[in-house]
Amino acid sequence: MNQRQAEQQRDTLETQVFVALSLDGEGHADLHTGLPFLDHMLQQVARHGLFDLQIRAQGDLEIDAHHSVEDIGITLGQTFARAVGDKAGILRYGHAYVPLDEALSRVVVDLSGRPGLVYAVDFPRAQVGGFDVDLFYEFFQGFVNHAQITMHIDNLRGRNAHHIAETIFKACGRALRMAVTPDARAAGVIPSTKGCL
Repeated sequence: MNQRQAEQQRDTLETQVFVALSLDGEGHADLHTGLPFLDHMLQQVARHGLFDLQIRAQGDLEIDAHHSVEDIGITLGQTFARAVGDKAGILRYGHAYVPLDEALSRVVVDLSGRPGLVYAVDFPRAQVGGFDVDLFYEFFQGFVNHAQITMHIDNLRGRNAHHIAETIFKACGRALRMAVTPDARAAGVIPSTKGCL
Protein backbone atom coordinates (compact mmCIF):
# COMPACT_ATOMS: atom_id res chain seq x y z
CA MET A 1 0.00 0.00 0.00
CA ASN A 2 1.30 3.47 -0.86
CA GLN A 3 2.48 5.81 1.86
CA ARG A 4 -0.66 7.30 3.38
CA GLN A 5 -0.04 10.80 4.60
CA ALA A 6 -1.65 14.22 4.65
CA GLU A 7 -1.27 17.75 5.96
CA GLN A 8 -3.94 20.23 7.03
CA GLN A 9 -3.92 23.85 8.15
CA ARG A 10 -6.87 25.37 10.03
CA ASP A 11 -6.93 29.09 10.75
CA THR A 12 -9.68 30.86 12.69
CA LEU A 13 -9.86 34.08 14.66
CA GLU A 14 -9.24 31.95 17.78
CA THR A 15 -6.62 29.41 16.68
CA GLN A 16 -4.06 28.47 14.07
CA VAL A 17 -3.46 24.72 13.81
CA PHE A 18 -1.20 22.72 11.50
CA VAL A 19 -1.21 18.91 11.44
CA ALA A 20 0.92 16.50 9.40
CA LEU A 21 0.19 12.77 9.69
CA SER A 22 1.64 9.58 8.22
CA LEU A 23 -0.34 6.43 8.93
CA ASP A 24 2.61 4.24 7.96
CA GLY A 25 5.13 5.79 10.30
CA GLU A 26 7.25 4.68 13.21
CA GLY A 27 5.51 6.42 16.08
CA HIS A 28 7.41 9.71 15.98
CA ALA A 29 5.68 12.77 17.45
CA ASP A 30 6.62 16.44 17.13
CA LEU A 31 3.98 18.26 19.15
CA HIS A 32 3.70 21.90 20.15
CA THR A 33 0.12 22.70 21.18
CA GLY A 34 0.87 25.00 24.10
CA LEU A 35 -0.79 22.38 26.31
CA PRO A 36 1.86 20.02 27.72
CA PHE A 37 -0.53 17.38 29.02
CA LEU A 38 -2.37 17.24 25.69
CA ASP A 39 1.01 16.87 23.95
CA HIS A 40 1.74 13.95 26.28
CA MET A 41 -1.56 12.28 25.39
CA LEU A 42 -1.18 12.82 21.63
CA GLN A 43 2.30 11.33 21.88
CA GLN A 44 0.61 8.14 23.10
CA VAL A 45 -1.60 8.05 19.99
CA ALA A 46 1.43 8.41 17.72
CA ARG A 47 3.57 5.87 19.57
CA HIS A 48 0.93 3.19 19.96
CA GLY A 49 -0.65 3.82 16.57
CA LEU A 50 2.76 3.80 14.85
CA PHE A 51 1.78 7.10 13.25
CA ASP A 52 4.22 9.92 12.57
CA LEU A 53 2.46 13.02 13.85
CA GLN A 54 3.36 16.68 13.79
CA ILE A 55 1.14 19.35 15.36
CA ARG A 56 1.73 23.06 15.68
CA ALA A 57 -1.00 25.06 17.41
CA GLN A 58 -1.42 28.61 18.62
CA GLY A 59 -4.61 29.71 20.28
CA ASP A 60 -6.25 32.02 22.76
CA LEU A 61 -5.02 30.06 25.77
CA GLU A 62 -5.16 33.24 27.87
CA ILE A 63 -8.96 32.84 27.70
CA ASP A 64 -9.33 29.08 27.94
CA ALA A 65 -7.95 25.92 26.32
CA HIS A 66 -11.33 24.97 24.83
CA HIS A 67 -10.88 26.55 21.39
CA SER A 68 -7.39 25.10 20.95
CA VAL A 69 -8.32 21.59 22.05
CA GLU A 70 -11.43 21.43 19.89
CA ASP A 71 -9.65 22.84 16.82
CA ILE A 72 -6.75 20.42 17.25
CA GLY A 73 -9.28 17.58 17.29
CA ILE A 74 -11.01 18.97 14.18
CA THR A 75 -7.76 19.44 12.26
CA LEU A 76 -6.40 16.04 13.24
CA GLY A 77 -9.70 14.48 12.11
CA GLN A 78 -9.53 16.25 8.74
CA THR A 79 -5.92 15.12 8.29
CA PHE A 80 -6.74 11.54 9.26
CA ALA A 81 -9.62 11.40 6.74
CA ARG A 82 -7.37 12.62 3.95
CA ALA A 83 -4.59 10.19 4.86
CA VAL A 84 -6.94 7.19 4.93
CA GLY A 85 -8.40 8.04 1.52
CA ASP A 86 -11.12 5.80 0.08
CA LYS A 87 -10.42 3.05 2.68
CA ALA A 88 -9.96 0.35 0.06
CA GLY A 89 -8.12 -2.70 1.35
CA ILE A 90 -8.07 -1.85 5.06
CA LEU A 91 -9.57 -3.69 8.01
CA ARG A 92 -11.97 -0.76 8.75
CA TYR A 93 -12.67 -1.86 12.34
CA GLY A 94 -10.30 -1.64 15.27
CA HIS A 95 -10.38 -2.17 19.01
CA ALA A 96 -8.02 -2.11 21.95
CA TYR A 97 -8.04 -2.66 25.68
CA VAL A 98 -5.21 -0.88 27.47
CA PRO A 99 -4.37 -1.11 31.19
CA LEU A 100 -2.13 1.17 33.20
CA ASP A 101 -1.78 -0.02 36.77
CA GLU A 102 -5.31 0.16 38.24
CA ALA A 103 -6.88 1.81 35.17
CA LEU A 104 -8.35 0.01 32.16
CA SER A 105 -9.96 1.52 29.08
CA ARG A 106 -11.42 0.21 25.84
CA VAL A 107 -11.65 2.01 22.49
CA VAL A 108 -13.53 0.58 19.50
CA VAL A 109 -13.57 2.30 16.10
CA ASP A 110 -15.31 1.92 12.76
CA LEU A 111 -14.04 3.93 9.81
CA SER A 112 -17.66 4.06 8.69
CA GLY A 113 -17.90 7.45 7.00
CA ARG A 114 -20.47 8.35 9.68
CA PRO A 115 -19.36 10.46 12.64
CA GLY A 116 -20.41 9.16 16.03
CA LEU A 117 -18.92 9.30 19.51
CA VAL A 118 -19.92 7.33 22.58
CA TYR A 119 -17.86 8.57 25.50
CA ALA A 120 -18.25 6.85 28.88
CA VAL A 121 -15.49 8.31 31.02
CA ASP A 122 -15.82 9.69 34.54
CA PHE A 123 -12.65 11.30 35.82
CA PRO A 124 -12.18 11.41 39.61
CA ARG A 125 -10.88 15.00 39.44
CA ALA A 126 -11.32 18.00 37.19
CA GLN A 127 -7.72 18.63 36.14
CA VAL A 128 -4.56 16.71 35.36
CA GLY A 129 -1.33 18.63 34.98
CA GLY A 130 -3.33 21.83 34.79
CA PHE A 131 -5.43 20.45 31.93
CA ASP A 132 -9.25 20.50 32.19
CA VAL A 133 -10.30 16.87 31.63
CA ASP A 134 -13.73 17.98 30.31
CA LEU A 135 -11.87 19.05 27.16
CA PHE A 136 -10.99 15.47 26.24
CA TYR A 137 -14.61 15.00 25.17
CA GLU A 138 -14.38 18.13 22.98
CA PHE A 139 -11.18 16.83 21.40
CA PHE A 140 -12.66 13.45 20.52
CA GLN A 141 -15.93 14.98 19.30
CA GLY A 142 -14.03 17.25 16.94
CA PHE A 143 -11.87 14.35 15.79
CA VAL A 144 -14.67 11.88 15.00
CA ASN A 145 -16.85 14.53 13.32
CA HIS A 146 -14.13 15.43 10.86
CA ALA A 147 -12.50 12.01 10.48
CA GLN A 148 -16.02 10.70 9.83
CA ILE A 149 -15.59 7.68 12.02
CA THR A 150 -17.52 6.01 14.83
CA MET A 151 -15.66 5.71 18.13
CA HIS A 152 -16.71 4.16 21.44
CA ILE A 153 -14.54 5.13 24.41
CA ASP A 154 -15.13 3.34 27.71
CA ASN A 155 -13.11 3.68 30.87
CA LEU A 156 -13.80 0.40 32.61
CA ARG A 157 -12.03 1.16 35.88
CA GLY A 158 -9.48 3.43 37.46
CA ARG A 159 -8.80 5.79 40.36
CA ASN A 160 -5.93 7.89 39.01
CA ALA A 161 -7.03 10.52 36.47
CA HIS A 162 -3.65 10.57 34.72
CA HIS A 163 -3.75 6.80 34.31
CA ILE A 164 -7.33 6.92 32.99
CA ALA A 165 -6.47 9.55 30.38
CA GLU A 166 -3.37 7.69 29.28
CA THR A 167 -5.20 4.39 28.83
CA ILE A 168 -7.81 6.16 26.66
CA PHE A 169 -5.26 7.74 24.34
CA LYS A 170 -3.08 4.63 24.11
CA ALA A 171 -6.15 2.53 23.28
CA CYS A 172 -7.22 5.12 20.71
CA GLY A 173 -3.86 4.84 18.96
CA ARG A 174 -3.93 1.04 18.93
CA ALA A 175 -7.56 0.85 17.75
CA LEU A 176 -6.91 3.29 14.90
CA ARG A 177 -3.74 1.39 13.99
CA MET A 178 -5.75 -1.81 13.67
CA ALA A 179 -8.50 -0.16 11.63
CA VAL A 180 -6.12 1.31 9.02
CA THR A 181 -4.07 -1.89 8.70
CA PRO A 182 -4.05 -3.30 5.15
CA ASP A 183 -6.15 -6.46 4.80
CA ALA A 184 -4.10 -8.93 2.77
CA ARG A 185 -7.23 -10.92 1.85
CA ALA A 186 -9.13 -7.88 0.54
CA ALA A 187 -6.54 -5.79 -1.30
CA GLY A 188 -8.23 -2.93 -3.12
CA VAL A 189 -11.69 -3.88 -1.84
CA ILE A 190 -13.85 -1.33 -0.02
CA PRO A 191 -14.84 -3.02 3.29
CA SER A 192 -18.58 -2.39 2.89
CA THR A 193 -21.47 -4.03 1.02
CA LYS A 194 -22.36 -0.50 -0.14
CA GLY A 195 -19.16 -0.33 -2.17
CA CYS A 196 -18.14 2.93 -0.52
CA LEU A 197 -17.51 4.40 2.92
